[in-house]
Amino acid sequence: MGVVSGYWPSESELDKIRKKVAELSGRDAQEVRVVVSPYRICPLGAHIDHQGGTVSAMTINKGILLGFVPSDDTQVTLQSGQFGGEVRLRIDEVQLPKHMSETNGLTEQMDSSTPQEECKWGNYARGAIYALQSKGNHLKTGITGFICGSEGLDSSGLSSSAAVGIAYLLAFESANGLVVSPTENIEYDRLIENEYLGLKNGILDQSAILLSSYGCLTFMNCKILCSLENSDNYRPHVQTIKHKLIHPPTVQNNHEGDLGNAYKILLAFSGLKQALTTNPGYNRRVAECQEAAKILLRASGDEEMEPVLSNVKPEVFEAHKSKLEANLAKRAEHYFSENERVMKGLEAWASGNLKEFGELITASGLSSIQNYECGCEPLIQLYQVLLKTPGVLGTRFSGAGFRGCCIAFVEADKAEEAATFVVNEYSKLQPELASHLNQGPAVLICDASDSARVISNTFS
Repeated sequence: MGVVSGYWPSESELDKIRKKVAELSGRDAQEVRVVVSPYRICPLGAHIDHQGGTVSAMTINKGILLGFVPSDDTQVTLQSGQFGGEVRLRIDEVQLPKHMSETNGLTEQMDSSTPQEECKWGNYARGAIYALQSKGNHLKTGITGFICGSEGLDSSGLSSSAAVGIAYLLAFESANGLVVSPTENIEYDRLIENEYLGLKNGILDQSAILLSSYGCLTFMNCKILCSLENSDNYRPHVQTIKHKLIHPPTVQNNHEGDLGNAYKILLAFSGLKQALTTNPGYNRRVAECQEAAKILLRASGDEEMEPVLSNVKPEVFEAHKSKLEANLAKRAEHYFSENERVMKGLEAWASGNLKEFGELITASGLSSIQNYECGCEPLIQLYQVLLKTPGVLGTRFSGAGFRGCCIAFVEADKAEEAATFVVNEYSKLQPELASHLNQGPAVLICDASDSARVISNTFS
């Protein structure tokens, strides 16, 4: 079992990655810049961002580090701490979405001595270049970089894919002297995932990583970009995303505030690993939500509106939900009840009521199981173990709920006890999956963190 706490990244972590990049590039370690791109958790707002719902999020002190130096030319050379091979490309290469590349018979350019399967991790770098190019940015300076993620967390449902995409965006922008706002980068990373990689997810992950602030709950209205995501006539376009940082009452600009010390964030891992893009369950749920919206909008005479549930009024759902098939009714029920839980959760957080906040998180987890029907036996068992764990205030799946981990808010002084309890109880229920965790963390105790940023040669 691993335990982490404190500010991230540490001086030693930064020194290690600077030394690695210096060796790769032949440059001085003091020239190395490091992108810090944290993972996020979503306490409330599960599975509703793609329907334009209201969501909450915060980052944790684990994530992606990308050390790099700008190249003297257009060459991009990348190595990874998690994957083999070396990715090589030019920053000025015209990038096409994967489906278009496959249709045109194009293959990924890489060092001829590198097996292709080892370098598919370079798709996120290519996607970042595609996103920046699609908005007319002139890229002329490549990078030599080394990217690594927090050990054992690459398939945990903590938004590792968004964190990687954002890391590449910030690195390429920094190397090319581009000044890009967080709002623009949210849209750029959406282009990476939706257009380049073909994943039908929303904007929660990117927004949390780019907009969060230490100790705050980040509240976001995802409706702004939702109609763009689902439009057949989509054109890249940046709009303002409405968000608000909710400060707990005793942590106003002070990391040592009472509420900040009252809780820890527990990550409990199931041992299941599957990439979101390979699981049809996620995209199917999105389609079901859209079908439910389409039927409800037609019933209310608003069929010309975009078929997303944020365009359906709660009273319309109540009046016409009998017209929905059972599975569609469940998806809509989850959407409307989760929206309500988010609003209640923001009030609880702002008033310092961690007990109520935790209860809402647990209710969100139950709705994800019963109404959104995500999860599988191991994750559901892990959720149930956490429900009876000493000190746990609230728990739910992290991410899409088809693999990965559960998150929990736990009383700070009971975090160690809770972690031990979860490890012991889960191993009784799933001994084989639990054995897979021997090489990595079974439970991590984490703290809140800050937004993504680029660190130069002085620690900040």
